[in-house]
Amino acid sequence: MASFALPHALHGGGSHKVIAVHGWFADRSAFDTIVPDLDQDAFQYALVDLRGYGEAKGAGGAYTTGEGAADVLALADRLGWDRFSVIGHSMGGSVVQRVLAAAPHRVRRLVGISPVPASGLPLPPPQWELFSSAAHIPENRRAIIDLTTGGQRPAAWLDRMVRRSLERSDPTAFRAWLDSWAGDGFAAEVEGSPVPALAVTGALDPALNAELTRQTWMRWYANGALVELPSAGHYAMDETPLELIRAVEDFLRAGSDSDGDGDGDGDSDGAGADAG
Repeated sequence: MASFALPHALHGGGSHKVIAVHGWFADRSAFDTIVPDLDQDAFQYALVDLRGYGEAKGAGGAYTTGEGAADVLALADRLGWDRFSVIGHSMGGSVVQRVLAAAPHRVRRLVGISPVPASGLPLPPPQWELFSSAAHIPENRRAIIDLTTGGQRPAAWLDRMVRRSLERSDPTAFRAWLDSWAGDGFAAEVEGSPVPALAVTGALDPALNAELTRQTWMRWYANGALVELPSAGHYAMDETPLELIRAVEDFLRAGSDSDGDGDGDGDSDGAGADAG
């Protein structure tokens, strides 16, 4: 698989290195709402654009989670990061689990924000039609965002999320990514992993919710943890940014505290958050 230079932005200068991967509907700007309040003394974050998104909007590729994981690992090599934590939102949650499957010795801590399970996410025919046609029908993108945030968000916010999605993604890539994150299963490659793994879900999300996470993530990861944000749907970065930061950085910081020298070797302290 050919190496590709993922466009990225670095934030912070901390010793604990973290790579964050966006979801299906946005590029790395999905994290803009939380960047100002991240702990940039303890951590250094690399926020990436997957192929077909943001600065990589014109990049060719297979647009698969496996390819995305290889791109993340290639970026870590370029940055000189031997050990690092990974964060992934939704589709990006599948990508970062692929990173763990490919290079388990390099991953300090794993975080999924409303993560797609490593088993994939089979959709019934009506939902498949809605999702697969969203590449070219903006109204369907809006319907998906509204559905996955409990039908409780303002119309102007929904419209803004759709505009960002259309501006930041290539429709061909957007459609191709769906086939991979929904259809590709690799749970056997991560099952039993001892790497501390936190899933953050939103109570307003009817799909990638706490119950699904208990049936998948919590069964696969020996040091799995689950935090449910009561006021969030699928887009916690936008909906409850401060609660999200607290949950994620408390979890990452537990790994930093146990590591001491910052190389991740001491990261055997368990989940670092309440299991659920």
